[in-house]
Amino acid sequence: MENLAEQFKLAFDPYFNAPIQIWETFAKSGQVINTSKNEIIKKYGTKEKHFYFILKGSGGIMLFKNNNYLCIDLCYEGDFFGDYFSFITNQNTDLEVICFEPSTLFRIDKQSFEALAKTEYGKIICQTATESLYIHKQTQQLEILSKTAEQRYLEMLEKQPNIIKRTPNKFIASYLGITPESFSRIRKNIS
Repeated sequence: MENLAEQFKLAFDPYFNAPIQIWETFAKSGQVINTSKNEIIKKYGTKEKHFYFILKGSGGIMLFKNNNYLCIDLCYEGDFFGDYFSFITNQNTDLEVICFEPSTLFRIDKQSFEALAKTEYGKIICQTATESLYIHKQTQQLEILSKTAEQRYLEMLEKQPNIIKRTPNKFIASYLGITPESFSRIRKNIS
């Protein structure tokens, strides 16, 4: 449990530097699970029952539209993961949450998350989680509007050098808002 608390502290410190005891309490509120490659942890058309944090592995959040998946987010170690909109609104959505590789996730169910949010430090943790998700999405939107797909891909490579080994190319292309063929051209230009 201590190692888990340290991982949370490391991920949250840029937003909220709290004593390790807070993260130990947070770790006790959920459980660690392991998933397999390509495992769907939330199917489209359903409600999200858990809030996830990736301890090891990768995944994506997909919008199912016109019998096709559009990748709206790529997630790796240290990222929150899941259909947060569905989780907080308790509504069915067309988002699907998939693990791209065998992953180790921390998950907390809605009831435990809400109970945690009622505690003094839990309020701070939940608010910090929400703020970090908002910052992530806002940054993502600004990058989509202000940078080319090639610029965004180069930045992705800096943060996740093994992205090609860990993430299907079709989902990287979709996330960048381009076709797989255009993505292939970008990769050739870079190498």
